[in-house]
Amino acid sequence: MRMRPTLSWTPSGELPPGITDPEPVAEALGAGGVLVLSGAGISTESGIPDYRGEGGSLSRHTPMTYQDFTGGAPARRWYWARSHLGWRTFGRARPNAGHRAVAAFGRHGLLSGVITQNVDGLHQAAGSEAVVELHGSLDRVVCLSCGDVSARRVLAERLEEANPGFDPVAAGINPDGDADLTEDQVGDFRVVPCAVCGGILKPDVVFFGEAVPPARVAHCRALVREAATLLVLGSSLTVMSGLRFVRQAAEAGKPVLIVNLAPTRGDVHARVRVALPLGPALTTVAGRLGVSLEGDDSRVG
Repeated sequence: MRMRPTLSWTPSGELPPGITDPEPVAEALGAGGVLVLSGAGISTESGIPDYRGEGGSLSRHTPMTYQDFTGGAPARRWYWARSHLGWRTFGRARPNAGHRAVAAFGRHGLLSGVITQNVDGLHQAAGSEAVVELHGSLDRVVCLSCGDVSARRVLAERLEEANPGFDPVAAGINPDGDADLTEDQVGDFRVVPCAVCGGILKPDVVFFGEAVPPARVAHCRALVREAATLLVLGSSLTVMSGLRFVRQAAEAGKPVLIVNLAPTRGDVHARVRVALPLGPALTTVAGRLGVSLEGDDSRVG
């Protein structure tokens, strides 16, 4: 029987309550050396839903796993039809105040780095530099046969040509870029092969059930070692890909601060969780530090 990836968690004991004053975050940023680890919650104010928050996509949608994607052509047709439609909306998303605040903190030298679990590119669109995309990016497509990497916009054009008139109405868009479609709406959607070798194309993202590349994990661990503080923004930390860095920081005696409305799997390792929406919380912090959020918020790609 195939094991499904961990998509949810239940607290085994009572978690410390969250606070509603972001002053600890302001103090940490004021001291500098803060490593940001962001999750889907930072992009909800840009119109991209999260997985597990109120109304999160997991309540209606099971993400595609790597095993399913590579297991057969029907699953890939199902994925690409939904992803192609979702890309039209996903690709138009713009950075919000949370992304702009992170970029501003970086410009003012308060951050040691940014790791994001998101695949939306919005940190870079807001102006953040040297962002580590832990789970990859939907802006890129990789061939599983020859390894060729190409731009998603090129694939989108090819899929448009192969599926003229494909324009169903989706029930919703998900954090992984999928649109919610029925089997009838997917219909006989045509998937295109790699333009180089004819192989199978996959978005350059880490699917559920797929491992983050070891070199990327090692780079992130090095960033944690070099940081003074780890600041988690908008992540439930349900999956180990992000939680391991929280555990690493805590074991090394580094402060872990979390800004997330709901309790997280990392709360037991954190000094505090600020239970506020990301945009207002980080805007307040920026104001207290005298940091302007003005900057280039044009969309990348």
